[in-house]
Amino acid sequence: MKPIDAYHRWVEWSDSDQVYIGKCPDLITGIHGDDPVQVYKELGEVIQEVIDHFQRTGRELPPPRTRPMMEVS
Repeated sequence: MKPIDAYHRWVEWSDSDQVYIGKCPDLITGIHGDDPVQVYKELGEVIQEVIDHFQRTGRELPPPRTRPMMEVS
């Protein structure tokens, strides 16, 4: 398994912001955009950049804590 696979990520619509929000709370606060498919793609790229940065600098990745059903409101 690749490190990115351990982190839950998703895209959801924000009524208040009128955009799609891509989330991965264990690593980043989020990104946004108008196209959910593009937001998900960019979210994966940003998460991978964060993981690469941690690995390049010799820092330990934070443990994945968010699970799919924990975030359901």
